[in-house]
Amino acid sequence: MQRPTAGTTPTPGRGAGPALATTGGLPLPDDLGVDGARLLDRLAALAAVGDTGDGGNCRLACTDDDAGGRELVVGWMRELGLDVRIDRVGNVVGVRDGTEAGPAVMTGSHIDTVRTGGRYDGTLGVLAGLEVLRTLDDAGIRTRRPLAVAFFSNEEGARFPPDMLGSLAYAGGITLEEADAALGIDGTTFGAELARIGWAGEVPVPGPAPHAFVELHIEQGPVLEEAGVAIGVVTGVQGISWRELTLTGESNHAGTTPLRLRHDAGLVGAQVAVAVRRIATVLGGASSQGKGPPNSSMVGTVGSLRLHPDLVNVVAATATMTVDLRSTDDDVLAEAERLVAAEVEALAAAEGVTARWRPLARFAPVTFDPDVVALVEATARALGSTTMRLPSGAGHDAQMLARVCPAGMVFVPSRAGISHNPAEHTDPDQLVAGADVLLHVLVGLAGIAAGPPVGAGA
Repeated sequence: MQRPTAGTTPTPGRGAGPALATTGGLPLPDDLGVDGARLLDRLAALAAVGDTGDGGNCRLACTDDDAGGRELVVGWMRELGLDVRIDRVGNVVGVRDGTEAGPAVMTGSHIDTVRTGGRYDGTLGVLAGLEVLRTLDDAGIRTRRPLAVAFFSNEEGARFPPDMLGSLAYAGGITLEEADAALGIDGTTFGAELARIGWAGEVPVPGPAPHAFVELHIEQGPVLEEAGVAIGVVTGVQGISWRELTLTGESNHAGTTPLRLRHDAGLVGAQVAVAVRRIATVLGGASSQGKGPPNSSMVGTVGSLRLHPDLVNVVAATATMTVDLRSTDDDVLAEAERLVAAEVEALAAAEGVTARWRPLARFAPVTFDPDVVALVEATARALGSTTMRLPSGAGHDAQMLARVCPAGMVFVPSRAGISHNPAEHTDPDQLVAGADVLLHVLVGLAGIAAGPPVGAGA
Protein backbone atom coordinates (compact mmCIF):
# COMPACT_ATOMS: atom_id res chain seq x y z
CA MET A 1 0.00 0.00 0.00
CA GLN A 2 1.57 3.32 -1.04
CA ARG A 3 1.19 6.14 1.46
CA PRO A 4 -0.90 9.07 0.24
CA THR A 5 0.88 12.22 -0.85
CA ALA A 6 -0.26 15.80 -1.31
CA GLY A 7 -0.45 17.92 -4.47
CA THR A 8 2.42 18.88 -6.74
CA THR A 9 2.05 22.62 -7.22
CA PRO A 10 5.21 24.71 -6.84
CA THR A 11 5.94 26.50 -3.58
CA PRO A 12 6.15 30.33 -3.70
CA GLY A 13 8.37 32.30 -1.34
CA ARG A 14 7.88 33.53 2.22
CA GLY A 15 4.56 35.13 3.06
CA ALA A 16 2.93 34.36 -0.29
CA GLY A 17 0.45 31.77 0.98
CA PRO A 18 2.51 28.88 -0.48
CA ALA A 19 0.93 25.82 -2.00
CA LEU A 20 2.29 22.42 -1.02
CA ALA A 21 4.70 20.50 -3.20
CA THR A 22 5.91 16.93 -2.72
CA THR A 23 8.84 15.20 -4.33
CA GLY A 24 7.21 11.89 -5.01
CA GLY A 25 9.59 8.91 -4.92
CA LEU A 26 9.42 5.45 -3.43
CA PRO A 27 6.72 4.54 -0.89
CA LEU A 28 7.62 3.92 2.75
CA PRO A 29 7.40 0.25 3.79
CA ASP A 30 3.97 -0.51 5.26
CA ASP A 31 5.30 -2.04 8.44
CA LEU A 32 7.83 0.66 9.30
CA GLY A 33 7.14 2.33 12.65
CA VAL A 34 9.00 4.06 15.42
CA ASP A 35 10.59 2.29 18.38
CA GLY A 36 7.95 2.99 21.03
CA ALA A 37 10.09 1.90 23.97
CA ARG A 38 12.90 4.21 22.90
CA LEU A 39 10.49 7.14 22.52
CA LEU A 40 9.03 6.55 25.99
CA ASP A 41 12.52 6.31 27.50
CA ARG A 42 13.47 9.66 25.99
CA LEU A 43 10.25 11.27 27.24
CA ALA A 44 11.02 9.99 30.74
CA ALA A 45 14.61 11.22 30.60
CA LEU A 46 13.55 14.74 29.62
CA ALA A 47 10.82 14.69 32.27
CA ALA A 48 13.53 14.16 34.88
CA VAL A 49 14.83 17.67 34.12
CA GLY A 50 12.71 20.06 36.14
CA ASP A 51 10.86 17.20 37.84
CA THR A 52 8.45 18.69 40.40
CA GLY A 53 8.12 15.45 42.37
CA ASP A 54 4.41 15.01 41.69
CA GLY A 55 4.62 13.65 38.16
CA GLY A 56 4.94 17.12 36.64
CA ASN A 57 7.61 19.38 35.20
CA CYS A 58 8.70 22.97 35.61
CA ARG A 59 11.02 24.21 32.87
CA LEU A 60 10.01 27.84 32.54
CA ALA A 61 11.67 29.54 29.58
CA CYS A 62 15.25 30.70 30.12
CA THR A 63 15.62 29.10 33.54
CA ASP A 64 18.44 26.76 34.51
CA ASP A 65 16.11 23.78 34.04
CA ASP A 66 15.24 25.01 30.55
CA ALA A 67 18.98 25.07 29.85
CA GLY A 68 19.31 21.52 31.18
CA GLY A 69 16.53 20.29 28.92
CA ARG A 70 18.12 22.02 25.94
CA GLU A 71 21.46 20.38 26.65
CA LEU A 72 19.90 16.94 26.79
CA VAL A 73 17.91 17.29 23.56
CA VAL A 74 20.75 18.87 21.61
CA GLY A 75 22.95 15.99 22.75
CA TRP A 76 20.45 13.58 21.19
CA MET A 77 20.46 15.66 18.00
CA ARG A 78 24.23 15.44 17.78
CA GLU A 79 24.12 11.67 18.37
CA LEU A 80 21.99 11.48 15.22
CA GLY A 81 24.62 13.43 13.28
CA LEU A 82 22.29 16.37 12.66
CA ASP A 83 23.53 19.79 11.63
CA VAL A 84 22.47 21.72 14.75
CA ARG A 85 21.75 25.43 14.35
CA ILE A 86 20.87 27.79 17.22
CA ASP A 87 19.47 31.21 16.38
CA ARG A 88 19.52 34.53 18.21
CA VAL A 89 16.33 33.81 20.18
CA GLY A 90 17.45 30.31 21.17
CA ASN A 91 15.44 28.31 18.64
CA VAL A 92 17.26 25.05 17.89
CA VAL A 93 16.99 23.30 14.50
CA GLY A 94 18.66 19.97 13.74
CA VAL A 95 18.86 19.14 10.02
CA ARG A 96 19.26 15.72 8.39
CA ASP A 97 20.46 16.15 4.82
CA GLY A 98 18.43 14.96 1.89
CA THR A 99 19.75 13.74 -1.42
CA GLU A 100 18.64 17.00 -3.00
CA ALA A 101 19.29 20.57 -1.91
CA GLY A 102 16.40 22.76 -0.87
CA PRO A 103 14.21 23.70 2.07
CA ALA A 104 13.59 21.01 4.66
CA VAL A 105 10.40 19.31 5.72
CA MET A 106 10.34 20.39 9.36
CA THR A 107 8.71 19.03 12.49
CA GLY A 108 9.07 19.90 16.16
CA SER A 109 7.49 21.86 18.98
CA HIS A 110 8.87 23.13 22.32
CA ILE A 111 10.41 21.86 25.54
CA ASP A 112 9.62 24.75 27.90
CA THR A 113 6.70 24.24 30.29
CA VAL A 114 4.34 26.17 32.51
CA ARG A 115 5.10 26.11 36.24
CA THR A 116 2.74 23.13 36.74
CA GLY A 117 3.43 21.35 33.46
CA GLY A 118 3.11 17.72 32.45
CA ARG A 119 5.63 15.60 30.57
CA TYR A 120 4.07 15.49 27.09
CA ASP A 121 3.05 19.06 26.20
CA GLY A 122 5.49 20.12 23.48
CA THR A 123 8.11 17.50 24.30
CA LEU A 124 6.22 14.76 22.45
CA GLY A 125 6.50 16.65 19.18
CA VAL A 126 10.23 17.25 19.55
CA LEU A 127 11.22 13.77 20.72
CA ALA A 128 8.91 12.00 18.26
CA GLY A 129 10.59 14.02 15.52
CA LEU A 130 14.00 12.76 16.63
CA GLU A 131 12.63 9.22 16.84
CA VAL A 132 11.40 9.53 13.24
CA LEU A 133 14.94 10.38 12.11
CA ARG A 134 16.43 7.53 14.18
CA THR A 135 13.90 5.13 12.62
CA LEU A 136 14.90 6.21 9.12
CA ASP A 137 18.59 5.84 10.00
CA ASP A 138 18.00 2.34 11.35
CA ALA A 139 16.12 1.37 8.19
CA GLY A 140 18.78 2.90 5.92
CA ILE A 141 16.23 5.21 4.31
CA ARG A 142 17.29 8.55 2.80
CA THR A 143 14.79 11.23 1.89
CA ARG A 144 15.05 13.43 -1.15
CA ARG A 145 14.25 16.59 0.76
CA PRO A 146 16.10 17.34 4.00
CA LEU A 147 14.27 16.67 7.25
CA ALA A 148 14.56 19.00 10.25
CA VAL A 149 13.51 18.77 13.89
CA ALA A 150 13.15 22.05 15.81
CA PHE A 151 12.32 23.20 19.28
CA PHE A 152 11.28 26.80 19.70
CA SER A 153 11.93 29.10 22.64
CA ASN A 154 9.29 30.32 25.09
CA GLU A 155 6.30 28.67 23.43
CA GLU A 156 4.27 28.77 26.63
CA GLY A 157 4.69 32.49 27.30
CA ALA A 158 4.29 31.60 30.97
CA ARG A 159 7.32 33.67 31.96
CA PHE A 160 7.71 36.04 29.00
CA PRO A 161 4.58 37.05 27.05
CA PRO A 162 3.79 36.63 24.23
CA ASP A 163 3.46 32.88 23.87
CA MET A 164 5.05 31.26 20.81
CA LEU A 165 7.72 33.97 20.98
CA GLY A 166 10.48 31.83 19.45
CA SER A 167 8.48 30.55 16.49
CA LEU A 168 7.01 34.02 15.97
CA ALA A 169 10.53 35.42 15.66
CA TYR A 170 11.53 32.52 13.38
CA ALA A 171 8.63 33.39 11.07
CA GLY A 172 9.43 37.12 11.09
CA GLY A 173 6.40 38.16 13.14
CA ILE A 174 8.50 39.87 15.84
CA THR A 175 11.92 41.49 15.62
CA LEU A 176 14.93 40.31 17.58
CA GLU A 177 14.85 43.57 19.53
CA GLU A 178 11.19 43.07 20.45
CA ALA A 179 11.82 39.48 21.49
CA ASP A 180 14.82 40.40 23.63
CA ALA A 181 12.81 43.15 25.35
CA ALA A 182 9.90 40.85 26.31
CA LEU A 183 9.25 41.54 29.99
CA GLY A 184 8.94 38.57 32.32
CA ILE A 185 6.55 38.14 35.22
CA ASP A 186 9.61 38.33 37.49
CA GLY A 187 10.85 41.64 36.05
CA THR A 188 13.59 40.09 33.90
CA THR A 189 13.79 40.34 30.12
CA PHE A 190 13.86 37.44 27.68
CA GLY A 191 17.09 38.47 25.97
CA ALA A 192 19.04 38.93 29.19
CA GLU A 193 17.88 35.62 30.63
CA LEU A 194 18.54 33.72 27.39
CA ALA A 195 22.08 35.10 27.40
CA ARG A 196 22.48 34.22 31.09
CA ILE A 197 21.75 30.54 30.45
CA GLY A 198 24.06 30.57 27.40
CA TRP A 199 21.55 29.74 24.68
CA ALA A 200 21.51 32.89 22.53
CA GLY A 201 22.93 31.55 19.26
CA GLU A 202 24.46 33.29 16.26
CA VAL A 203 22.05 32.23 13.49
CA PRO A 204 19.90 35.25 12.50
CA VAL A 205 16.14 35.49 12.72
CA PRO A 206 13.84 35.21 10.88
CA GLY A 207 14.86 31.73 9.77
CA PRO A 208 14.57 30.13 6.34
CA ALA A 209 11.07 28.99 5.39
CA PRO A 210 10.70 25.19 5.45
CA HIS A 211 9.09 23.28 2.61
CA ALA A 212 6.37 22.28 5.10
CA PHE A 213 5.91 22.03 8.88
CA VAL A 214 3.98 19.31 10.73
CA GLU A 215 3.69 19.27 14.54
CA LEU A 216 2.67 16.30 16.68
CA HIS A 217 1.06 17.31 19.98
CA ILE A 218 -1.25 16.06 22.68
CA GLU A 219 -4.74 17.51 22.26
CA GLN A 220 -4.83 19.19 25.70
CA GLY A 221 -8.60 18.85 25.57
CA PRO A 222 -11.28 16.15 25.95
CA VAL A 223 -12.73 15.91 22.44
CA LEU A 224 -10.77 12.92 21.08
CA GLU A 225 -11.15 10.85 24.22
CA GLU A 226 -14.89 11.59 24.45
CA ALA A 227 -15.34 10.51 20.84
CA GLY A 228 -13.09 7.44 21.15
CA VAL A 229 -10.91 8.68 18.26
CA ALA A 230 -7.19 7.89 17.98
CA ILE A 231 -5.86 10.75 15.83
CA GLY A 232 -6.95 14.37 15.68
CA VAL A 233 -6.51 16.03 12.29
CA VAL A 234 -6.07 19.67 13.22
CA THR A 235 -7.73 22.14 10.86
CA GLY A 236 -6.45 25.32 12.50
CA VAL A 237 -5.81 27.20 15.72
CA GLN A 238 -8.07 29.56 17.65
CA GLY A 239 -7.26 33.24 17.77
CA ILE A 240 -5.81 34.41 21.08
CA SER A 241 -6.12 37.70 22.96
CA TRP A 242 -4.05 38.13 26.14
CA ARG A 243 -4.29 41.38 28.12
CA GLU A 244 -3.30 42.49 31.59
CA LEU A 245 -5.74 44.67 33.53
CA THR A 246 -4.72 46.80 36.50
CA LEU A 247 -7.52 48.17 38.69
CA THR A 248 -6.59 50.92 41.14
CA GLY A 249 -8.81 51.82 44.06
CA GLU A 250 -8.06 52.81 47.64
CA SER A 251 -6.89 50.66 50.54
CA ASN A 252 -8.78 51.16 53.77
CA HIS A 253 -9.74 49.41 56.97
CA ALA A 254 -11.97 46.39 56.32
CA GLY A 255 -13.85 46.81 59.58
CA THR A 256 -14.51 50.52 59.74
CA THR A 257 -15.05 51.54 56.09
CA PRO A 258 -18.75 51.42 55.07
CA LEU A 259 -19.44 49.56 51.83
CA ARG A 260 -20.89 52.71 50.22
CA LEU A 261 -17.58 54.54 50.76
CA ARG A 262 -15.25 51.86 49.43
CA HIS A 263 -13.19 51.90 46.27
CA ASP A 264 -12.50 48.16 46.28
CA ALA A 265 -10.24 47.02 43.45
CA GLY A 266 -10.65 43.41 44.60
CA LEU A 267 -14.41 43.54 44.23
CA VAL A 268 -14.15 44.85 40.68
CA GLY A 269 -11.55 42.19 39.85
CA ALA A 270 -13.93 39.47 40.99
CA GLN A 271 -16.79 41.02 39.02
CA VAL A 272 -14.62 41.16 35.89
CA ALA A 273 -13.74 37.47 36.23
CA VAL A 274 -17.46 36.61 36.37
CA ALA A 275 -18.16 38.88 33.40
CA VAL A 276 -15.44 37.24 31.28
CA ARG A 277 -17.01 33.82 31.86
CA ARG A 278 -20.51 35.11 31.08
CA ILE A 279 -19.48 36.88 27.87
CA ALA A 280 -17.57 33.82 26.64
CA THR A 281 -20.55 31.59 27.37
CA VAL A 282 -22.97 33.84 25.49
CA LEU A 283 -20.70 34.29 22.45
CA GLY A 284 -19.79 30.60 22.41
CA GLY A 285 -23.47 29.71 22.15
CA ALA A 286 -24.76 26.18 21.98
CA SER A 287 -21.57 24.90 20.33
CA SER A 288 -19.79 25.02 23.70
CA GLN A 289 -22.41 22.80 25.35
CA GLY A 290 -22.25 19.64 23.25
CA LYS A 291 -19.66 17.01 22.44
CA GLY A 292 -17.39 17.07 19.44
CA PRO A 293 -15.44 19.99 17.94
CA PRO A 294 -17.20 23.38 18.31
CA ASN A 295 -18.22 25.33 15.24
CA SER A 296 -17.21 28.72 16.60
CA SER A 297 -15.73 28.04 20.00
CA MET A 298 -15.27 30.89 22.45
CA VAL A 299 -13.57 30.65 25.81
CA GLY A 300 -12.52 33.23 28.36
CA THR A 301 -10.27 32.87 31.39
CA VAL A 302 -8.91 34.98 34.23
CA GLY A 303 -5.87 32.89 35.08
CA SER A 304 -4.04 35.36 37.33
CA LEU A 305 -5.51 37.76 39.91
CA ARG A 306 -3.19 39.47 42.40
CA LEU A 307 -4.35 41.88 45.08
CA HIS A 308 -2.39 44.52 46.98
CA PRO A 309 -1.78 44.78 49.87
CA ASP A 310 -3.30 41.27 49.98
CA LEU A 311 -4.23 41.38 53.68
CA VAL A 312 -7.26 39.90 55.39
CA ASN A 313 -8.36 43.15 57.04
CA VAL A 314 -7.59 45.69 54.28
CA VAL A 315 -9.73 46.71 51.32
CA ALA A 316 -7.61 46.00 48.25
CA ALA A 317 -5.96 49.05 46.71
CA THR A 318 -5.06 47.33 43.43
CA ALA A 319 -6.02 44.25 41.51
CA THR A 320 -3.78 43.08 38.67
CA MET A 321 -5.27 40.35 36.50
CA THR A 322 -4.98 38.67 33.13
CA VAL A 323 -7.79 38.18 30.63
CA ASP A 324 -7.36 35.34 28.12
CA LEU A 325 -9.94 35.26 25.30
CA ARG A 326 -9.93 32.72 22.43
CA SER A 327 -12.12 31.95 19.45
CA THR A 328 -11.88 30.27 16.06
CA ASP A 329 -13.69 33.32 14.60
CA ASP A 330 -11.76 36.59 14.64
CA ASP A 331 -14.95 38.68 14.53
CA VAL A 332 -16.26 36.84 17.59
CA LEU A 333 -12.92 37.36 19.34
CA ALA A 334 -13.00 41.09 18.59
CA GLU A 335 -16.58 41.31 19.90
CA ALA A 336 -15.52 39.57 23.11
CA GLU A 337 -12.69 42.08 23.55
CA ARG A 338 -15.14 44.95 23.05
CA LEU A 339 -17.73 43.58 25.47
CA VAL A 340 -15.16 42.84 28.17
CA ALA A 341 -13.67 46.35 27.85
CA ALA A 342 -17.14 47.92 28.14
CA GLU A 343 -17.95 45.79 31.18
CA VAL A 344 -14.69 46.76 32.87
CA GLU A 345 -15.36 50.43 32.26
CA ALA A 346 -18.85 50.22 33.79
CA LEU A 347 -17.79 48.13 36.80
CA ALA A 348 -14.80 50.35 37.56
CA ALA A 349 -16.88 53.52 37.35
CA ALA A 350 -19.51 52.09 39.70
CA GLU A 351 -16.90 51.38 42.37
CA GLY A 352 -14.81 54.51 41.80
CA VAL A 353 -11.66 52.72 40.67
CA THR A 354 -9.54 53.29 37.59
CA ALA A 355 -8.72 50.68 34.95
CA ARG A 356 -5.60 50.37 32.81
CA TRP A 357 -5.02 47.73 30.10
CA ARG A 358 -1.68 46.35 28.87
CA PRO A 359 -1.67 44.14 25.75
CA LEU A 360 0.32 40.90 26.08
CA ALA A 361 -0.46 38.96 22.89
CA ARG A 362 -2.95 39.08 20.01
CA PHE A 363 -3.00 36.43 17.28
CA ALA A 364 -5.73 35.94 14.69
CA PRO A 365 -7.15 32.46 14.08
CA VAL A 366 -5.11 30.28 11.70
CA THR A 367 -6.38 27.82 9.10
CA PHE A 368 -3.90 25.08 8.25
CA ASP A 369 -2.93 24.13 4.72
CA PRO A 370 -5.68 21.93 3.22
CA ASP A 371 -3.18 19.62 1.51
CA VAL A 372 -1.33 18.99 4.78
CA VAL A 373 -4.62 18.44 6.60
CA ALA A 374 -5.72 15.96 3.95
CA LEU A 375 -2.35 14.18 4.03
CA VAL A 376 -2.47 13.76 7.82
CA GLU A 377 -6.01 12.40 7.62
CA ALA A 378 -5.33 9.97 4.77
CA THR A 379 -2.09 8.75 6.35
CA ALA A 380 -3.66 8.10 9.74
CA ARG A 381 -6.50 6.15 8.13
CA ALA A 382 -4.07 4.15 5.98
CA LEU A 383 -2.27 3.18 9.20
CA GLY A 384 -5.56 1.93 10.65
CA SER A 385 -6.33 4.83 13.02
CA THR A 386 -9.69 6.49 13.47
CA THR A 387 -9.63 10.23 12.80
CA MET A 388 -11.53 13.42 13.56
CA ARG A 389 -11.01 16.89 12.16
CA LEU A 390 -10.98 19.58 14.86
CA PRO A 391 -9.52 23.02 15.62
CA SER A 392 -6.98 23.55 18.37
CA GLY A 393 -8.01 25.61 21.37
CA ALA A 394 -4.40 26.04 22.48
CA GLY A 395 -1.75 28.05 20.69
CA HIS A 396 1.07 26.15 18.96
CA ASP A 397 4.29 26.85 17.09
CA ALA A 398 2.66 25.42 13.95
CA GLN A 399 0.39 28.45 13.73
CA MET A 400 3.45 30.70 13.44
CA LEU A 401 5.16 28.49 10.86
CA ALA A 402 1.91 28.60 8.86
CA ARG A 403 2.82 32.22 8.03
CA VAL A 404 5.76 31.06 5.89
CA CYS A 405 5.03 27.51 4.70
CA PRO A 406 2.25 24.89 4.43
CA ALA A 407 1.63 23.65 7.98
CA GLY A 408 -0.53 21.22 9.90
CA MET A 409 -0.77 19.26 13.14
CA VAL A 410 -1.42 15.76 14.45
CA PHE A 411 -3.22 15.39 17.79
CA VAL A 412 -3.29 12.39 20.11
CA PRO A 413 -5.81 12.14 22.98
CA SER A 414 -5.33 13.61 26.44
CA ARG A 415 -6.84 11.63 29.31
CA ALA A 416 -9.81 13.62 30.69
CA GLY A 417 -8.59 16.57 28.63
CA ILE A 418 -6.12 17.52 31.36
CA SER A 419 -2.98 19.50 30.51
CA HIS A 420 -0.78 22.16 32.13
CA ASN A 421 -1.11 19.88 35.13
CA PRO A 422 1.09 17.09 36.57
CA ALA A 423 -1.83 14.71 35.90
CA GLU A 424 -1.42 15.22 32.13
CA HIS A 425 -1.43 11.76 30.52
CA THR A 426 -1.63 10.06 27.14
CA ASP A 427 -1.48 6.27 26.89
CA PRO A 428 1.80 4.89 25.49
CA ASP A 429 0.11 3.21 22.52
CA GLN A 430 -1.51 6.53 21.61
CA LEU A 431 1.83 8.33 21.77
CA VAL A 432 3.38 5.74 19.47
CA ALA A 433 0.43 5.84 17.06
CA GLY A 434 0.85 9.60 16.72
CA ALA A 435 4.58 9.23 16.13
CA ASP A 436 3.94 6.63 13.42
CA VAL A 437 1.55 9.02 11.65
CA LEU A 438 4.20 11.73 11.88
CA LEU A 439 6.82 9.39 10.40
CA HIS A 440 4.74 8.55 7.35
CA VAL A 441 3.52 12.13 6.82
CA LEU A 442 7.04 13.55 6.92
CA VAL A 443 8.36 10.94 4.48
CA GLY A 444 5.34 11.54 2.26
CA LEU A 445 6.32 15.20 2.09
CA ALA A 446 10.07 14.62 1.74
CA GLY A 447 10.05 11.62 -0.62
CA ILE A 448 12.41 8.65 -0.61
CA ALA A 449 15.40 8.38 -2.89
CA ALA A 450 18.67 6.49 -3.01
CA GLY A 451 22.04 8.15 -3.31
CA PRO A 452 24.44 10.22 -1.15
CA PRO A 453 23.15 13.45 0.43
CA VAL A 454 24.30 16.70 -1.14
CA GLY A 455 23.53 19.07 1.73
CA ALA A 456 20.67 21.49 2.21
CA GLY A 457 19.24 24.24 4.35
CA ALA A 458 16.33 24.23 6.77
